[in-house]
Amino acid sequence: MTYQHSPAARSGNRVSAGAASDAKTFLAATLLTFSAGLVVLIGYGMAGGFGAFLGIIGAVFGVMWWRSLHDKVFPRDLPNSSLIGVTAAAVVLGLIVLALS
Repeated sequence: MTYQHSPAARSGNRVSAGAASDAKTFLAATLLTFSAGLVVLIGYGMAGGFGAFLGIIGAVFGVMWWRSLHDKVFPRDLPNSSLIGVTAAAVVLGLIVLALS
């Protein structure tokens, strides 16, 4: 009679790819939300309530575009270039908001 050992059970989280991946996903989620809010704020500052409505539509399309790039809104393995891009977009949008005020 032979006995086969079962593989050792992993104690880690199967959903997560690690702490660095989780931190990048959290940062991307924060920056996407912040950028969407800035787009709405820019629209409101430029055209009032209708501009805010257009900003909401623009924010939704921005998130849809992000999803088309990564197959998910918050992918498990986010490339560094995407994180740098969303950071740069948030900085530019923030500077536009400061220029409008």
